[in-house]
Formats: sequence, structure tokens, C-alpha cells
Amino acid sequence: MPSKSRHLIIKLTVGVDSPEKLSQAFTVAATAVASGAVVSLWLSGESTWLAVPGRAEEFSFPHAAPLNDLRDAVLADGRITVCSQCAARRDLTQADLLPRTLIRGAAAFVEEILQDGAQALVY
Repeated sequence: MPSKSRHLIIKLTVGVDSPEKLSQAFTVAATAVASGAVVSLWLSGESTWLAVPGRAEEFSFPHAAPLNDLRDAVLADGRITVCSQCAARRDLTQADLLPRTLIRGAAAFVEEILQDGAQALVY
């Protein structure tokens, strides 16, 4: 199993309007968690809604794992963060989001991607 010193930061910039990108980002994040990487999944734009309880359960995509299962795998041993501006534009607060999700801004994202050993992907 790979060392936990590898950090994978994934930023998802699309929502259900782009199902392949959405599904791929969550699949990669969940697979990386299962592989032992430290995973931070950032939701921005329309993907912000997926941090709201019940929203991932509404999404299905052929030949893909259920989005709520992938999300739960990331939350089990990784982190999901919602863009602060994106949350504000949708009138979402911490109380509206799933447990263990965070609302953080651009400075926190930059800090994460500049860590030694970090790899950032954007979908």
C-alpha cells in the first residue's frame, strides 16, 4: 500500500450537467482513498450541491458506481471541502452540508496544492 505521504487534491468544477467528469472525479477520489493516499476533494460551482444531504443519491450514471457510495468512501478517510464563494452564491452554510464537510476559501486550496508531495487534478 502506498505511503500516506502522497496527497491528492481533486477540484471538481462541474455538477450533474457534466456526468462523466463528475463521476470520474468521485471515482478517482474514492480509488485514491482506497489506495492509501491522503485525499482532499474540493467541490466548486454546481458540484457544491453534492455536499448537501440527499443530492448525491439523486444522481445515477450508467456503468458507474453510485455517487453516494463514492462520496461516503471519500468522507470515510479523506476530506470534502466546498468552495466558500460557491456556497455563498447558493445560500449554503455549514449547517446545510453533510457531516465532515468543510467550507473553505481559495487560500486554503492554494495551501493544499502547494504542499510537498501534493498532486492536484481538476475536473
